[in-house]
Amino acid sequence: MKLNCIIIFLILGIFPLTAQEHAWVYFNDKPQADTYLANPQSMLSQRALARKNLHQTPIDVRDVPVEESYVTTIKNQTGISVKATSKWLNCVHVIGDINTINALINFNFVDKIVFANKNISPVTSKINKRDYTTITKNVENQEEVYTYGNTQEQVEMLNAHVLHENNYTGENIHIAVIDGGFSGVMNIAAFSELRNQNRLLGGYDFVEKSTNYWLPAGDHGTKVLATMAGNIPNQYVGTAPKASYYLFRTEDGNAETPVEESYWVEAIERADSLGVNVINTSLGYSIYDNSAYSYTPSDMDGQTAFCSKAANIATEKGMLVVVSAGNSGNNSSFPNISAPADANVLTVGAVDSNETYANFSSIGSTADGRIKPDVMAKGVSTAVINANNTIVANNGTSFSAPIIAGAAACLWQANPSKTAEELMQIIKASSSRYNQPDNFYGYGIPDFSLALNNVLNTTKNKTNTSLVYPNPTNNFIQINTSYTFNYKIYNTQGKLIEKRKGVQQKIDVSNFTQGIYILHLEIEKQNFIHKIIKY
Repeated sequence: MKLNCIIIFLILGIFPLTAQEHAWVYFNDKPQADTYLANPQSMLSQRALARKNLHQTPIDVRDVPVEESYVTTIKNQTGISVKATSKWLNCVHVIGDINTINALINFNFVDKIVFANKNISPVTSKINKRDYTTITKNVENQEEVYTYGNTQEQVEMLNAHVLHENNYTGENIHIAVIDGGFSGVMNIAAFSELRNQNRLLGGYDFVEKSTNYWLPAGDHGTKVLATMAGNIPNQYVGTAPKASYYLFRTEDGNAETPVEESYWVEAIERADSLGVNVINTSLGYSIYDNSAYSYTPSDMDGQTAFCSKAANIATEKGMLVVVSAGNSGNNSSFPNISAPADANVLTVGAVDSNETYANFSSIGSTADGRIKPDVMAKGVSTAVINANNTIVANNGTSFSAPIIAGAAACLWQANPSKTAEELMQIIKASSSRYNQPDNFYGYGIPDFSLALNNVLNTTKNKTNTSLVYPNPTNNFIQINTSYTFNYKIYNTQGKLIEKRKGVQQKIDVSNFTQGIYILHLEIEKQNFIHKIIKY
């Protein structure tokens, strides 16, 4: 650190001082899109293709890599440093002075430039760009008894042990952890089973651009991983002890700058291409070292922050994204959740051993009025494992979120045909305050025993299903039952659109706008969740 400071002062002594700004440079198109879409295996793993096929998730132009010639051209510009790329948002993150960055708009492949500094106006190209919005391509078609020890309370608070008792331990579910350092993961005993069974699948350090993701950079990510994958016989068991894991470092502990958001987006895109099912991230973005880059509570609408835009896409792409709410609940100026917890993700706050709200846990709602956090888990004196293989107690939503993520992975194992949207809704519907949510607890503490029952007794929506038809529909949805039923309909942002009780035969959706909705039916005490399409 001291050496870096000395170098910086030497440089400033030789060259004139110019302010270095962060910006996202967006491109007009992807010239190779048709080629990639015709050969999806060239950009996505077989596991990713299988996951998308299972959930009927279309492959579209967002899956296509950023045009390499565009990136190379930007890299070759004097005074420009390219720090990250995003295929989903078709852009690169650059650092340079304002004039040099603005000059990039002169390239005909550059669509617009958005500065992280809110005081600098975005610059937009006049070039007509190709419309790719309609281009898509569909993909062709022995029980273990655990002694929890130190984790008993945080596991049993959620009834997650019921999942394990039914042999749902996360097997064949891939989880990506996006966090800070992962010191110790390659040698401490708590992860020996994970390593020996080849369930530590790899990772990447996006800060250092290195495959050595385990090198010393702190152990925050190590502790997070422990709440899911840690296993010390008779002392410690995580919530997803048989899941497989990728570890991605995106947090730079030396400074808080917007480039960390871009590293985060790179990581979540990498996870999608590898076929990951569940994302856990304990990172949040609101306040930066340079206040001109910082977000405000009004920006927490799920659509403004760069990382939140990508988190929404990740959900669309079929991954369950679990995000810590944040630890600023007792900050009078910004007690709110941070990005990407404001997106269409499962946002997790913290409670203590008595299931009482932890005063540091960030609160909702979102700026556009959606309930956040979504659910709660133990985040006070949470049992974690540090880089020395020592079990310690730590506070923070950093640890309540992965506890939920691990349990969700086990739940998904019980019925892999469920979509991420359906799984989120089932988890929320199982929670203690589902009928009376608020901005502190959200929907409350999930009961994964109840959620498991719902997962095993719900019917996945398919074309021409015998229960819900027609689907897609323009006017009415017919429900094939002789019983009266209750229903709730949510949009893809998780907002309740309509609810009715004692309904017979059909649901009128003629006044709904075009789009995708989640229908939650209750028929004779059985729950059914369907994705419906209104055209």
